[in-house]
Amino acid sequence: MLSRRQLSLATLAVFALAGCSREGELVLSEGVGITAVRSACPAVGIPDYTGDITTFRDASSQLASNLDITAAMTDVESTCAEDAGRIYTAASFNVVARRSDVRGARTVELPYFSTVLRGGSSVVSKRVGTVTLTFADGQERAMATGQAAAYVDRAAATLPEDVRERITRKRKPGDPDAAIDPLSDPEVRQALNRATFELLVGFQLSEAQLAYNATR
Repeated sequence: MLSRRQLSLATLAVFALAGCSREGELVLSEGVGITAVRSACPAVGIPDYTGDITTFRDASSQLASNLDITAAMTDVESTCAEDAGRIYTAASFNVVARRSDVRGARTVELPYFSTVLRGGSSVVSKRVGTVTLTFADGQERAMATGQAAAYVDRAAATLPEDVRERITRKRKPGDPDAAIDPLSDPEVRQALNRATFELLVGFQLSEAQLAYNATR
C-alpha cells in the first residue's frame, strides 16, 4: 500500500495531463514571464514507479527466470464536468500484460488505486479496485480497461478573487513590482496549492514491488 510519503514523492513525476481545459479561466502572463492556463479540473496521471507491476512465481526470487506476470498502464484519458458546485472527473486506462507461461487458460486480477491529492501532497481520498485480465490457452498477452472517478468541490478548486487579481494584474514598466513574479509571493503560492487537485491512478503495489520498480 502506498504511504502518503510515497504518494507525495510520486507526484514529482511528469503527469500525462488530461481532462477539460477552460481556456481563459486564469492566464498567467502580461509581463511576469509566465504563460499558462489554469483549469479547475484536476490533472490526471500516473505517479512514478506505479504504472508497472511485476509478479513472480516464487516471491523469494526476483530473477528473470522466475517472472510470472508483467503489466503496464497505458492510454490514460479523462473527462471533466461540473454538477451542482462539484467537479466530476472520470479517468480510463488500459492495462497491457504479458505472462511467461502460456500453458492453459488463466484469469489474473491486478489491484490498482485512484487517489485525489490536494496541493501535491495532501491525500483527500483513495480507492482501490481491480482490473481483470483473461489469457486464452497459449496466449501470451492480454489487455483490459480500468476506470477511476472523483468529485472535487468547485469552491475549493477556485482561487480567491484577490489572489487572481494579484496574479493577472497588468504591470507596466516603472511599476514598483513590475519585475516581481507574483508566484514568488508565499501567500499566492499557498493559495495556488490549496486550489490545485490531482487524480492519480497506479497499481496498488506492495513495498517490495515498489522497490523493484524504483531500482530496476
